[in-house]
Amino acid sequence: MSEFFLSGWFLLALVGGVLVWGVVTFNRLVALRQRADEGWSGIDVQLKRRSNIIPNLIETVRGYMDHEKGILEKVTQMRARCVAAQGEAPAERVAAEREMSSALMQFFATAENYPDLKASSNFINLQDELSELENHIQMARRYYNGTVRDLNTSVQSFPGNLVATKFGFTTRQYYEIDDPASRDLPDVNFSGSGQAK
Repeated sequence: MSEFFLSGWFLLALVGGVLVWGVVTFNRLVALRQRADEGWSGIDVQLKRRSNIIPNLIETVRGYMDHEKGILEKVTQMRARCVAAQGEAPAERVAAEREMSSALMQFFATAENYPDLKASSNFINLQDELSELENHIQMARRYYNGTVRDLNTSVQSFPGNLVATKFGFTTRQYYEIDDPASRDLPDVNFSGSGQAK
């Protein structure tokens, strides 16, 4: 009777241990998913701030860059696409924002040809604000990608993947820049000499 009693306790302890492990793993996955959501929210806030600055930028340069309507229209269209993508899944939002970044790079490269524009305090202030926002976006992207890495590792690793599969936890996509050339912003000097650094 004592052997039966001990094996019963052992079996009960084993089942209890598995249940505790399952609850702890589930709670860890929930926490990681929440951190990834928080990270995406941080990116979203910075991208919205950038979209809100662009109309002011376009209005500031409109008088200076009359002959560059194509690039102004492209930036305006990309902004509209980014605003429309705000309710979309992160993958669609990231694609729209990549195109916006590319359009802004072309815009600032073109703006170098306009000395009066480069001397405009409004333009310089908006450029500085956009540069600061790009830094905030980069920091938010790093945080988000770190949380996604942790979540993806937990979802894909054994034995956590058993709980992840059972309760519908999935991996997330990293927020990456596709084009290596777009990883580095052009080093542009709008004060003084009119020459790129």
